[in-house]
Amino acid sequence: MNRLYLFTFLLAAVSASAEVSYEFQADFIKPPPGKQQIGNGHGEIACDSEGNFYVSVQEKDAGIQVYDKTGAFVKALPLPPSLHGFVVRKDGDGEYLFAAVLGEQKVIKCKLDGSVVMTIPTDEFPADKRAKGLKLTNCDVAPNGDIYVVDGYGQSYIFVFNREGKFKSVFGGPVEPYGFKNTHKIFIDRRFEPARVVALDRGNNRMLHLGLDGTIIGTIASSPVLDPKVAPPAQSVRNPSSASFHGDLMCVAEIAGRVSVWNKENQLVAELGVNPGFTNTPKREPKDWQQGVVTSPHGITFDNDGNILETEWNQWGRVLRWNRKK
Repeated sequence: MNRLYLFTFLLAAVSASAEVSYEFQADFIKPPPGKQQIGNGHGEIACDSEGNFYVSVQEKDAGIQVYDKTGAFVKALPLPPSLHGFVVRKDGDGEYLFAAVLGEQKVIKCKLDGSVVMTIPTDEFPADKRAKGLKLTNCDVAPNGDIYVVDGYGQSYIFVFNREGKFKSVFGGPVEPYGFKNTHKIFIDRRFEPARVVALDRGNNRMLHLGLDGTIIGTIASSPVLDPKVAPPAQSVRNPSSASFHGDLMCVAEIAGRVSVWNKENQLVAELGVNPGFTNTPKREPKDWQQGVVTSPHGITFDNDGNILETEWNQWGRVLRWNRKK
């Protein structure tokens, strides 16, 4: 573990100058009719420009559930049940859902009604990387339309495709200078000009900023790799799994038991839903859930007003919401 990384994280956490306050809102999501819970979750959550929420579930004919801004169920989009990571992004005159389909090792671009308009199939990825077995976990879209895809359950390479889905380049992976390990998800951070890639390098328990060309810019936060048998130290990074951006803020779902909020200076400005123990517990039943305390944060999004919604890796499916205090 690089001591400078740890020192940088601790210094940032302690010196955070502007606390941001949130309030937990219980029972925001109303499950589909006839269901007690939303269903098996192992994916992501995203918000469109109208304030609707998209939540992935591992169920046939319900790859994405759609909820309105009040949390009421609207419809299910019949997309693949193994959507692991996705974003809702504007492209041209419309909004689209870009998703990594873990079970089929492809990327799809869909209209918000679920109709697929483009696919990046497995054979579009470089042959030498396919030979090691792709396990695609997330994707995002750069300002120029390039699509970035991470092989987060495989070798943690980051692939770049153009707007039409044609391969351009690849960087990252387990080799130096990256040394990635289970880089679970990546996102395009448009808080900066030029935009950057945020790599959630979960296996190394760190978050990095990279240039769009793969150049390493620096560490956002890092902590020693956690021991699942031991409660995480106070304020340590807890296996970052997903992120979202609003204004100057970034929220992060940390699968070992926390939601965190960071400013552009990489300072920790809020901790939400902190679980006192190490979590990553997809089989924790609803009867054992605690209001406002996370189990296994896996996906996260800001809404259009800066409120935070987090979805968990959980057999029954769980979404928690925190509203930003004015």
